[in-house]
Amino acid sequence: MPSSSKKAAVGKVPEKTVTVVQTGSPIGRKPGQRETLIGLGLNKMRRTRTLVDTPEVRGMIRKVAHLLRVEESTGQ
Repeated sequence: MPSSSKKAAVGKVPEKTVTVVQTGSPIGRKPGQRETLIGLGLNKMRRTRTLVDTPEVRGMIRKVAHLLRVEESTGQ
C-alpha cells in the first residue's frame, strides 16, 4: 500500500476576511478604477462583498479607497 504524504488538517485556522461596500460611483473615474471595482466583485452602488484578506485584495482596496467603506472581520 502506498502511503499518502498529505496530512489531514487537524484544526483549520479561521481566515481573516474584509467586507467592502461600494459607496461611490465609478462614473467619470479612470478606467482602471472601474476595472478594480469589478475585480473586487462590485459594480453598483451599495453592493457588498466579503473577501479573504490578502495583500492583493488590500492593494485593490487601496486603489479605490475613496469609493469604498471597509469593515474588517474574522471568518467563521
